[in-house]
Amino acid sequence: MHREDIAALNAALGEGQARFVGGAVRDTLLGQPVKDIDMATLLRPEEVIARLDAAAIRNVPTGIDHGTVTAVLPGGPVEITTLRHDVSTDGRRATVAFASDWQEDAARRDFTINALYADPATGEIFDYFGGRADLDKRCVRFIGDARQRIREDHLRILRYFRFQARFGTGPVDAEAESACSELAASLKGLSRERVGMETMNLLGLPDPAPTVQRMADLGVLAVILPEADPQALAALIAHEKAQGVAPDPLRRLAALLPANVPLAEQVAARFRLSGAQKKRLATAAAREDQPGDPRALAYRLGTDGALDRLLLAGADIAPLEDWTIPTFPLKGGQIVARGVGAGPEVARILHRVKDRWIAEGFPDESRIAELLDAELAGPAA
Repeated sequence: MHREDIAALNAALGEGQARFVGGAVRDTLLGQPVKDIDMATLLRPEEVIARLDAAAIRNVPTGIDHGTVTAVLPGGPVEITTLRHDVSTDGRRATVAFASDWQEDAARRDFTINALYADPATGEIFDYFGGRADLDKRCVRFIGDARQRIREDHLRILRYFRFQARFGTGPVDAEAESACSELAASLKGLSRERVGMETMNLLGLPDPAPTVQRMADLGVLAVILPEADPQALAALIAHEKAQGVAPDPLRRLAALLPANVPLAEQVAARFRLSGAQKKRLATAAAREDQPGDPRALAYRLGTDGALDRLLLAGADIAPLEDWTIPTFPLKGGQIVARGVGAGPEVARILHRVKDRWIAEGFPDESRIAELLDAELAGPAA
């Protein structure tokens, strides 16, 4: 976000009325790119809207029932949420009330490293639960009692492991892991879509393999993905790194699963994946130990499907680098023009020529003409 945006927003809301909070503060302190920007404010939502309107800052009441208004600025959107405290929780959703105390708002958040606030004008950091020290140690720790935080929102178990995979290079918090293990069964009460989304976010990180193995050791993985094989995931990630391939959560999910198409389709449904994702996961599940020629594979499955098969098999993907899948130039009309009556025989000849074209490594049109001549000449040719 531009400094001008920050200054304009702070001026509109009023000095001391709002602070940056959560990931924006955490990632800035770590020197990492900031994706989403959130602010917490003492102001009620209607007052936030009134002040933004007065400053001619476009705004959208994106979560007005929960106190959230989104300011739309040239440098990007900023979600502004009134300070809150929990009235009641059931592990899936919370009933909240507006608050006027910064520490009370911080106390309802999940991890200490996510409960850091920063003054938009001065940059002063407000840390109520030791989050900055935990950030320095790269330790992911729940605020207060870990079990209570998880009982408030069961998804925090998966969030813990995602943050552990992203930031937790330091000492592991024993209380957090014990609580996640003890309350793992509570994940069954969450919507499949939430579980699927959080799992895919975890798998998209640079190297979640050690964390996924730890989830298995603690009995968490068995609750959300009992079919998973963490060792296969570790092997894929090692091969991705060796081949210089970017992380892909869907491919990594495929690695966790056995080569079983019906099971892959079941998991896709369980995680509420899209139709395209389900198809790709099933294609990966139809893999064999020897994937075959990379370019032939890419022609038949598409680039993503071929990369999945090759990487899961530990094969070389170099033949696909800077290679564009060609278009088969032979048309049915050309076969009819050679005296073959329109109908199924045209399709059969077309497929046979195409198969030979693929097997020969996609030769040019002159060779295709020779292949067609051979097909039309019959078996003796």
